[in-house]
Parts: sequence; structure tokens; C-alpha cells
Amino acid sequence: MEMPRFALKIEYLGKPFSGWQNQRGQLTVQQVVEDAVRELDPACIGVHGAGRTDAGVHALGQVAHCDLARDWDAFRLSEALNYHLRPHPVAILGAARVPDSFHARFSAIGRCYVYRIVSRRSPLTIRRNRAWHIRHELDLEAMRQGAAQLLGLHDFTTFRSAACQARSPVRTLDALDVRLEQTNHQTEYVLVATAQSFLHRQVRSIVGTLERVGSGAWTPDQVGEALQARTRNACGPVAPAHGLYLSDVRYSQDFFGNVRSSDCIEEPGAAGEI
Repeated sequence: MEMPRFALKIEYLGKPFSGWQNQRGQLTVQQVVEDAVRELDPACIGVHGAGRTDAGVHALGQVAHCDLARDWDAFRLSEALNYHLRPHPVAILGAARVPDSFHARFSAIGRCYVYRIVSRRSPLTIRRNRAWHIRHELDLEAMRQGAAQLLGLHDFTTFRSAACQARSPVRTLDALDVRLEQTNHQTEYVLVATAQSFLHRQVRSIVGTLERVGSGAWTPDQVGEALQARTRNACGPVAPAHGLYLSDVRYSQDFFGNVRSSDCIEEPGAAGEI
């Protein structure tokens, strides 16, 4: 019997979880979503995500798929899942019936990650565990110059975890935008990275290195030198997990309509616009 396949767009706060992927004896996002799905369909084999976010990393637009015995109305499915996900900080933003050939991970043609750094003297309260808190200002233009050296097709060995299981360190970084948002009380630096796929901890490694550039500890040219070194020892410090968001996963077809993350709606800028 053919089982209908559904895609789910998922938002979650990373702090309570040991990442997305199931781990024995640990609370994970995948586990609580699967538990909610099995409240509706006990025979469901599992839920497959587009990205394996680390412990503490958040998602504004994670995508997963599952096969269900019943052909649900998409709206009713998302409402039912949100009921069973309580009280976890996980929400189904949308559900969609997709072709049997769809795979949340392997069908993706692009992913967007957003990293937030807040600069202010006072401790974070509302944004605590939702952004990297620093006390100093950063040189935005220097960070942009450093970021520009990472665009395009490269061997990113320097900027991937030693535990990364990817067969190849070669990736194409389509866009790496560094933006500034200011209020009366703080300065926020927002880094937006777009690629078809990323290596394990690639974004956090890049952000940690660019923070060193913005702080004046590194020159922008040292980012390119670190990239060419192709050794983990050349990388700057890895930025904390709690500032990172999986913002969007893109497919050749828009299954979710207007359910999008605001950070990644526009197409990535050209290298000269960073």
C-alpha cells in the first residue's frame, strides 16, 4: 500500500535539545517530532530532516519529511502535530503533501544559515541563549572583506569540524552577507550564509574567524590565508552554537507557499555586495 509523504517546516529553540538527530538517552528535536507523529500514526517509520543541527542550534525553517498511513489535510496535520508537541519549544509552521521522490535532505538545492552577534555592555536577557553576546564593537567593513575571500568553490578543510563525516571538504559558498542592525541599547551583527550544503560546524567556524577580524586580532587577508592552509589549526575559534539558526531550506518547488524565514527571502547578493 502506497503511503502519502508529507513535508514539514519546523521551527525550534535549540537550548533544551542535544541537537536534531536522535541520540540514545538524549532529548532531541527529531525524537519529539517523531513522538508527535506517532501519536497520529503509530506505524510511522521515522521523520527525516534536511539538516542535523548541533546541540543549542535553533531553526526557523528546518524541513523534514515522513510517510503516513492516512492522506491528511495539510493544515489539520500541522495543527494536530503542534498539539502533540506541547510543551516543547518546537512548532510546525506548515505541512505539505509532496511526491514520493521528495527527500528533505537530498532534494534540497540550497540552505541558509543565520548567525547573530549582539554587542552591548549589559548582559542579555530576552536574547540570552539566542545570540552570541560580546562587549566590544566589530569592524563591519573588515568582516565583509574577510567574508568575500570565502565565496565560491573551495576546499573548506580549515573551516570544518575534525569530526565531520562528509566525504569531501569541497563546497561552494554562494553568499556570505554581513549586516548591521542597531538600536538605542545595542549593536547586532547578522551573518547570513547560503550554499547548497555545509560541512559540520562550517558556519560557526567561519563566524568565529570573522569575529577575530572584526575585533582587529586578524586582518581580512588572514581569512584567505587560513582557507588556503587547509588545516583545522589555521581556523579561528568556533562561535557558540546558540547564535546559529537554520533559517531556510530551498527546493526546486515551493511546497510551503508563504511560510518563509524573513532573513533569507531575498536572493543572495553578488560577491561585491557583501
